Amino acid sequence: MNAFDTNVETKERKWFGLDGTLSQYIAQMRPRQWTKNLLVFAALIFSIKISNLDLLYHTILGFILFCLVSSCVYILNDFVDREADRQHPEKKNRPMASGAINPYVAIGLGAFLLILSLTVAFFINSPFGIILIIYFLLNVAYSLKLKHVVIIDILIIASGFVIRAVGGGLLIDVPLTPWFIMCTMLLALFLAISKRRHELYLLKSAKGSHRQVLDFYSLELLNQFNSIVTTLIVISYALFTFTSGHSVQLMWTIIFVIYGILRYLYLIQMEGKGGKPEKVLLEDKHILVTVMLYTLSVVVILVYFE
Repeated sequence: MNAFDTNVETKERKWFGLDGTLSQYIAQMRPRQWTKNLLVFAALIFSIKISNLDLLYHTILGFILFCLVSSCVYILNDFVDREADRQHPEKKNRPMASGAINPYVAIGLGAFLLILSLTVAFFINSPFGIILIIYFLLNVAYSLKLKHVVIIDILIIASGFVIRAVGGGLLIDVPLTPWFIMCTMLLALFLAISKRRHELYLLKSAKGSHRQVLDFYSLELLNQFNSIVTTLIVISYALFTFTSGHSVQLMWTIIFVIYGILRYLYLIQMEGKGGKPEKVLLEDKHILVTVMLYTLSVVVILVYFE
């Protein structure tokens, strides 16, 4: 085989994505961020007394489907942002931005996963399938336009968490109280604001070169946003524990919410973290233990004190 044939074969392999290893394509799906989809289990946890294996099965399946659809969103977002990501000190190492995989092959993979996920979703639960479509379309709008609109961008990020929680409720046919949805939205908003703050802190003077909307934010403004939202989180969750229709003993879990919020604020203010909530959850032992203790406490209270 001569040099010309070798060069043609190399280009063909690159076009069809054959030189991108399987691990790179899996990394492109961002499995570490699938922890966000654990919110699907929230409705099941707060309905623990009526839970059964069938509801658990449906919730697990819903979690998997959300993981696949969210991966489609990540693929689309990275495809659109691949040039800007090359200017980012961390995101430049992502498979698509670094050139490790063919972006068009990745988009094809995303389209296949989306069709498969929506087909299964509508088969098991039509309202849940609609929720997945809303989640995907909202994130498409975010990737193409809304991520450049100040304040709206963080609201869209936060809405993704709320949609996950609502989807979990639809899967097991359990109505979610307004205070539960409010708490979910506020916590998600807190994480979204913290994410923007981390990007602003990380990029400093070159902030607009990666994400245009960062030019409209400042650390002081985002700190004020977080101050407002964290206050609302504690108040809303406290009201939820007393008005949710569950045991008032849920009030004892307020301490975990307060500590978790304060710990996260410490991490973003003092250690410059917070850009990746899923990474903080897995790597910060304080946050991880707090989440585990909170979940265990809720289950014990709902099972033995209702």
